[in-house]
Amino acid sequence: MSSPSSIRLLLNGAPVAINGLRPQTTLLEYLREEQRLTGTKEGCAEGDCGACTVVLAELTGARLAWKPVNACIRLLPSVDGKAVFTVESLRAPDGSLHPAQRALVECHGSQCGFCTPGFAMSLFGLYKNAHRPERAEVDDALSGNLCRCTGYLPILAAARRMYDIDTMAGWRGPGVNANGSRCESSEEESIAAQLAALTRAHSFEYAAKSQCWSAPRTIAELADACLTRPDAQIVAGATDVGLRVTKQQRDLGDIIYTGDCAELQIVANTRSHLEIGAAVTLTDGCAALDAEWPELHEAWIRFGSVPIRNSGTLGGNVANGSPIGDSMPALMALGATVVLRRGDEQREIPLDDYYIDYRKTAREPGEFVAMLRVPHRRDALLLRAYKIAKRFDQDISAVFACFALTLDEGRIAQARIGCGGVAPIPKRAQATEALLEGRRWDDATAEAAAASLAREFAPIGDMRASAAYRCKILANLVRRFRVETADPAVLVRVHAAVTVMV
Repeated sequence: MSSPSSIRLLLNGAPVAINGLRPQTTLLEYLREEQRLTGTKEGCAEGDCGACTVVLAELTGARLAWKPVNACIRLLPSVDGKAVFTVESLRAPDGSLHPAQRALVECHGSQCGFCTPGFAMSLFGLYKNAHRPERAEVDDALSGNLCRCTGYLPILAAARRMYDIDTMAGWRGPGVNANGSRCESSEEESIAAQLAALTRAHSFEYAAKSQCWSAPRTIAELADACLTRPDAQIVAGATDVGLRVTKQQRDLGDIIYTGDCAELQIVANTRSHLEIGAAVTLTDGCAALDAEWPELHEAWIRFGSVPIRNSGTLGGNVANGSPIGDSMPALMALGATVVLRRGDEQREIPLDDYYIDYRKTAREPGEFVAMLRVPHRRDALLLRAYKIAKRFDQDISAVFACFALTLDEGRIAQARIGCGGVAPIPKRAQATEALLEGRRWDDATAEAAAASLAREFAPIGDMRASAAYRCKILANLVRRFRVETADPAVLVRVHAAVTVMV
């Protein structure tokens, strides 16, 4: 029976109310163990392989946003008020397949089959969001599905083929108006109306089996909750915290969720800064940064995968403080600050000063990250970010470096270098910055900076890279930065043109 304290959602189009399950129950656990929807698979249990991919539909204004996410690390109460679609929902009532499924069949896109439901759901998410996307969009949409038995070309072919297949009964793809804008089907309008009815006017409080979930709707209520329960676990997308549940079987204790706080979901351009609320998803936060600093585009599309970026938040990545997080070195190079709030009080500190030691930050008990502020682009800025990892898509960095030089008549007026993977915390290369400032940006300066950067840190060796490799890579990235900025016509990347036959 539904009550104000029940978790309420639409599951494959039908309303459900959930009571009695612990707040740290994952969406995957609920789907498989409670609903017996076993098409959604558990592979890695860490948001890496994509076998657990489902699609959320949520209201943005009066319209729906369709978002593939990883069910394995998504905490169940965080989908309150949303619509969840699993692979079982794709088939129409008459048994006919959705175009994404039929395309996989026709293009022979299934290998062993374990990962196929996840691929189907990623394709379904793409189908709901794009009209005949370009190859790069398809690659990005499938970045969170890591098939171990190969066969990617047939799946890429299916991504194109599904748009040529007539829409099956019960589902309609993204219609396109004469002006090119997307129009929604009557079914989508019905889902939107049902979700509007589930929208809560007040904060959502849920408790079961000695664990409490609090989802404040205003920043004042969030501040009060953090003061009242300073030891509670603050979560947003739980793309990191979720692994403590699935991999470490840890009890999270009471949980405070930031994802329902509208004031933390705002991206704003002020006269001097780009401001990104702490609950803005990585998808939206990276898009905002990409618009002003397009040189960082590759860094953002290699940041996790589409499902991870749809759940995780930029504020959560910063607050987490991992030494191998991809956003922090870039934000440091851009001169970002972090706004912290405790009760009615607020303070702003440079992001560089937020990290104190491994997994230790300047955040005090009862305090939370409210916003990131990034100064607008400076004139004569040279900017690049480089991620070194074993895979191109969805892999943890061995080294991440972001270089930002401001030139004044050929000389370096300001240098900021953010580095990850080479110290216990994300860190600026301040010694190398000091060496650069005042010099002309030429080959000799780049070589001096490479030598300095190679000895500035004392990284560890681990499964991703040896300490010596990390130091050498840092030096070589300075040289690469010099080549790219000295003559933009010089090609430093190999691009393979792949034609997918349908």
